Amino acid sequence: MSESGRPPSRKSDAPGQNGDPGTSAREPGGGILMGRFFGVPIYVAPSWFLVAALITWVFGDQLDTVLPELGRVRYLVSLFFAVAFYGSVLVHELAHTVAALRFKLPVRRIQLQFFGGVSEIEKESDTPGREFVLAFVGPLLSLVLAGVFFGGMQLVESGTVPGVLLAGLMISNLIVAIFNFLPGLPLDGGRMLRAVVWKISGKAMTGTVAAAWVGRGLALAVLVGLPMLSYARSGDDGGSGFDSLTDALLAAILAAIIWTGAGNSLRMARLRERLPDLQARTLTRRAVPVASDTPLSEALRRAHEAGARALVVVDGRGSPTALVRESAIVTVPEHRRPWVAVSGLAQDLTPGMRVSAELAGEALLDTLRATPSTEYLVVEPTGEIFGVLSTTDVEKAFLAAMSRSS
Repeated sequence: MSESGRPPSRKSDAPGQNGDPGTSAREPGGGILMGRFFGVPIYVAPSWFLVAALITWVFGDQLDTVLPELGRVRYLVSLFFAVAFYGSVLVHELAHTVAALRFKLPVRRIQLQFFGGVSEIEKESDTPGREFVLAFVGPLLSLVLAGVFFGGMQLVESGTVPGVLLAGLMISNLIVAIFNFLPGLPLDGGRMLRAVVWKISGKAMTGTVAAAWVGRGLALAVLVGLPMLSYARSGDDGGSGFDSLTDALLAAILAAIIWTGAGNSLRMARLRERLPDLQARTLTRRAVPVASDTPLSEALRRAHEAGARALVVVDGRGSPTALVRESAIVTVPEHRRPWVAVSGLAQDLTPGMRVSAELAGEALLDTLRATPSTEYLVVEPTGEIFGVLSTTDVEKAFLAAMSRSS
């Protein structure tokens, strides 16, 4: 699958879902860095090792009935199957990543995890056609892989280790493709449905709402339908109650993932609707210009008289050179402020710390992310100083927008 939601980012299905590259082998919440693809880091989450062990155990037991002569070697074969299967999931995610990069959408990372994989795409598609293609390529590649493995089965003898492995990989990729084609968020099929409704209605939000509610309906269908099918099958062939219980647990987990993913997709869409309310002009603090040798107490007095909440250091020509950091001001005791010049509390301006007063929404967030800082100088399109933007104010406004979208 693919994912869009950080604001904004992008997520995937299970198995096969749709990320800032780290410089170390681990990233908080990312896992172990395994490599990079076109500069996009690929992580393996610790939960992957759990599911690899589970697949090794389950597939190993199945091999014991098909190829009993393998003995304990069957677990090495099943471990190879687990790695090969997740290699297929990685190909599914790489398809999303290639499409995203082709559309100039930044990808934060790819992560392989317990229920598949996720490609974290930083921005939403700007057209329904691109959204459809971006979602479609993942399950399409899974179908292609299923066909490749089916072709390989024709070249080897059935009932052998290669034959069993190829059959298992063919079936598993076919299941991944079919599952991802289901028309409900957060699955790829849900993103395709979103794109279709978006195209028809002309509104991205309408497509998201429709696909999210279909996803919730799909979650309920999985929760009820899978155990019923398992029960009917066990009644016909005398299967164990343990198998039915396992299928019911799996259904509950899958239903929870789909329901939660659909809800998150809807919440993030509502948040993106409110992002335009994050405007640099309305969030900017009024500032007063001061010379670098101005005592802090005098600078604060001028700011108080002007009703300002920020200080900008300017040179002899009135051009801004630095911003006085709010965090530094509070560390200076009041009795010391007449003896401390503002230059000692200021941060020199860099090009990335100048932002336009016209910025809003995602463009504003992208600009701030590109040059992390605590304060930014906000300027008019004409170059005049408008004020100072504090990241604290932006964070508060963003959290308020999130709470309204919940």
